[in-house]
Formats: sequence, C-alpha cells, structure tokens
Amino acid sequence: MTVDLLPKDTPLADLRPQLVAAMLPNVPFDGWGAAARDAAADLQGIDRDIAAMALPDAAIMVDAYTARADAMMIATMAAAGADAMKVRDRIRLALHSRLEAAADDREAVRRALAVLAMPRNAALGVRLLWRTADAMWRAAGDTATDFSHYSKRTILGGVYSASLLYWLDDDSEGHDATWTFIDRRIDDVMKFEKSKAKAVAALAWVPNPARFLGRLRYPAV
Repeated sequence: MTVDLLPKDTPLADLRPQLVAAMLPNVPFDGWGAAARDAAADLQGIDRDIAAMALPDAAIMVDAYTARADAMMIATMAAAGADAMKVRDRIRLALHSRLEAAADDREAVRRALAVLAMPRNAALGVRLLWRTADAMWRAAGDTATDFSHYSKRTILGGVYSASLLYWLDDDSEGHDATWTFIDRRIDDVMKFEKSKAKAVAALAWVPNPARFLGRLRYPAV
C-alpha cells in the first residue's frame, strides 16, 4: 500500500519530472511502462493511481523525459554563462550538455527512441525533436522571427538526432568520438549562419508568412 505524501492540489504536470527521474533506474529493465512508473511512485511516496494519471502511457512518459532533459540542458547553459560565448560554442555546449546529462541513462534513451519509432508515435517524435532544437537555440539566445527561425531548428534538429544515434553506439573513452562528430556537424549550423545574410537579401522581396507567425510567438520589443 502506498501513501500519498503530496498536497492534494499538486498539478499532475508537476509530478512528471519527479516521477520520470525516479523511473530511470528501472527503465532499462522494465521499459517505459507501468512497472517502472509504479516502482517510482512507491519510491517517491506517490499514490499509484495519481502517478498513472500523470504518466498514463509510454508516449507521455517519453514526452516528460525529453522535457526534463531540455530543462536540464537550459539550466546547464545558463550556469555556464552561455550568453558570453560565441554562437558555435553555445551550440556545442547545448549538444554536449544534453548528451552528458544522459550518460548514465543510455539504455533508457534507447528505449525512448524505440517508443518514438512506433508508427503511432511518429508525429510525437517529430514534435519532440523540434522542441529540443528550439530549446537549444533559445538557450543560445536566438530570438529570430524570420524564415531562419525554422531553418535553424531544422538543421540543428538533424545535427542533434545524428549525434544522438552516434552517441548511443560510441564506446570511445569519454565519448571522445561523439564530441569530434559533433564538432564536424556544427559546421553545418555555422554554414547556415554565415550564408543567412545573403539569403535574407536575396529573398527580401518575397512576402514572408514565417515572419508573421514568428511575431505571434515572440512579443515585439
């Protein structure tokens, strides 16, 4: 029998990071499912029924896991003083910190990717990748509202996904091979940054709906 130690008005969304963190040691054995969630609930003193409402299925568990990882990455970048770094170094820090935080949870990450690989979760996988790329650029100080907002995140999403897959199979000392791989991939991001001004000038006469949508996302300063 479990004991609910939480205030009755605690939002379910606030429980998700707590539960996901407690689940991680069991996910390599039980997967992203009820067994790992119930064990985490017992460990945290949370009623199992409440835990089930917060994390009802594997897709939401993986969603909560990636949201937690994004938040940790943002906090790491802020603590490291990313604002004072060059753009290349900010992006490198974002990618490094995102992977380093999961160093002890590679099997949980592998199982999360298996969940997202299911056809019914394909759209979720795209959305989570976009959210992570967006979190990285925002933590790097990017507030672009023109077409580059989307291009940057598409490119960085590709860099991150390729780096993640490389990292999962990297057995090199200290994951040095992954960091070298990332440095090469960052060149793709920087090439876009260097060519952006020319692209903007060339397309200045084209009506840009992305700019309008971007202004809905970011308030005017």
